[in-house]
Amino acid sequence: MKKAISRRSCLKSLGGLAVAPLLSSFSFPNILRAQSGDWPILEGPDTPKLCLGIARDADPSRMRMVKQLGVDHVLIGGPKIPWKEQELKEIMERFEANGLKVINMMIGGFPNAIYGREGRDEEIENIQKSLRAAGRVGLPVVEYNFYAHRLTEGYYMVEGRGGAGYTGYKYENVKDLPPMPEKGSHSAEALWANLTYLLEAIIPVAEESNVRMALHPNDPPVPESRGNEQIVATFVDWKRLLDIVDSPSNGMTYHSGVTTEIDVDAVEVCKYMGERDRINHVHYRNVVVHTPVVDYVETFPDDGETDMFAVMKELVNQNYNLGIYPEHPRLLDYDRGNPYTTSQYPGGGGYAGYAYNVAYSRAMLQAALGQ
Repeated sequence: MKKAISRRSCLKSLGGLAVAPLLSSFSFPNILRAQSGDWPILEGPDTPKLCLGIARDADPSRMRMVKQLGVDHVLIGGPKIPWKEQELKEIMERFEANGLKVINMMIGGFPNAIYGREGRDEEIENIQKSLRAAGRVGLPVVEYNFYAHRLTEGYYMVEGRGGAGYTGYKYENVKDLPPMPEKGSHSAEALWANLTYLLEAIIPVAEESNVRMALHPNDPPVPESRGNEQIVATFVDWKRLLDIVDSPSNGMTYHSGVTTEIDVDAVEVCKYMGERDRINHVHYRNVVVHTPVVDYVETFPDDGETDMFAVMKELVNQNYNLGIYPEHPRLLDYDRGNPYTTSQYPGGGGYAGYAYNVAYSRAMLQAALGQ
């Protein structure tokens, strides 16, 4: 009987000097990357793209942490308006040098446009300049908020499974807080007029620049915030927004969490917006609702009321191909005390929590694409 040849004896027979050049001709990324076949299912130009938020001035080590999770796209806060082409180009190229593409940039700095005050036309002109600059550097999405005040005072920490941190919200605890002097009190009618004035001025510029704008819904979606009525807090509101200017550039951040918080079917909303090509960004998270709108808890993505797989399948069915942000990571013990855990929300987590969210979302995306 012939003696079996071991791997060690085979390598020894080749000789160390013969093997070393062979191994050095490969890089580990090439060895570990699938070269062909139907698996793994990867993101492409026509698929949704997982993304994570990161600081605009993040150093390469932070970018590396994002890449290690298999995420190739990021969203960042934009610089002061008006944005300048060279400034945006330098920001985007710095991320690209580290293997990341900026898919969404948040724009702000226009309070007078929100409140309808003197100086809003100058702010709107600065937004228009910013959108033109964004178009010239190939930035696909510009996200923004539009609220007179955001009632974040109602958030509190909830102990979730295994002692993990969840984020709860109770409107009852904060609904009677008075208006803030510097912001005042604004009616829904006035805010709708201000939003209409803004959109009619900037959406044509966004469309000409091949830029999509994504308005984030009110979150928390409460009816009133320190004397200010909320106008992007219901499905009816979202439909009204999309009708102000009929353009794919006038879209929204589709939000599975907020949609569930207001007691509307998340798949129904996704389908409505997707069929009209108005989903320009996605926030992908889950909640448990005790009382719609006013009392709910943000959970792990697999631990809430929303059918997250059904949402992902609908996004794929709608041929959505922009960013999906698996946001609001839960606070795991591993993240407690970690300098990278800087959540603004009680019970909010850090890198380990994001790793969980990304892994879950990747599984949902691959399963949806594979059907």
